[in-house]
Amino acid sequence: MNKNNEGDLRVWHIPQVPGKPFIVPVPNPEVAIIILNILWDYDNFQYEENIKDDYSNVSGLEVFEDGEWCDWYSDDGEDISEYMDRLSESVI
Repeated sequence: MNKNNEGDLRVWHIPQVPGKPFIVPVPNPEVAIIILNILWDYDNFQYEENIKDDYSNVSGLEVFEDGEWCDWYSDDGEDISEYMDRLSESVI
């Protein structure tokens, strides 16, 4: 059993709601963004190739704080989606 440490991060992804989440530990939010994009692209690929009839997915980034997993927010108060949007705008 893995021991969670304060500040640990993990991506969670439910490819078909309702369902059990797929969980991946990540070292930082930037790696989380890469993994989330891959998961979303894979779900979309399966849909476009008729592997799935339809799908309703949901994902996020969590941080381990005070003995439990909770939603991650940047220092500016952004959740992972808002953080991704801001980063993509600064690259354009």
